[in-house]
Amino acid sequence: MEKNEDRYKRSYPISWEQLHRDSKALSWRLHDMNQDMNRAWKGIVAVTRGGLVPAAVISRELGIHHIDTVCITSYDWQNQGEPRILKSVEGSGKDLLIIDDLVDTGSTARIVRKMLPEAYFATVYAKPAGKPLVDAYVTEVSQDTWILFPWDSESRFVEPIAGK
Repeated sequence: MEKNEDRYKRSYPISWEQLHRDSKALSWRLHDMNQDMNRAWKGIVAVTRGGLVPAAVISRELGIHHIDTVCITSYDWQNQGEPRILKSVEGSGKDLLIIDDLVDTGSTARIVRKMLPEAYFATVYAKPAGKPLVDAYVTEVSQDTWILFPWDSESRFVEPIAGK
């Protein structure tokens, strides 16, 4: 299992407000794209746990009421291990929208893509290694950055980058 200090040189904290704004921005992009293609999604598949909050925002904004989950675990704090499928979704994914918070190395995305090959995959944040596996995202983040999501953190004082 690869350790945090081996892969991540930066930490990028995301607040609840920023996650909401970025999820809404993804909703705009998805809405406009759907209008251009003259189609509508029949449901959302949230990749748990990280995709739950963006999926809630996007489902509200796009008026999608059918939400399911695919449950895959690969992280233990900041260490990434082998992905394990805890819950899958049946079908090809036709007319479904997959939502996740982040595509990092792409290991989870590959599993979900294989599971639902006809679904449209959108994520709020994307790193270079995983970016080719998703159809849409809002913000690209460098591969060596650990994104600290609001459910994993608390507000506290942090030393300035330049030190004291």
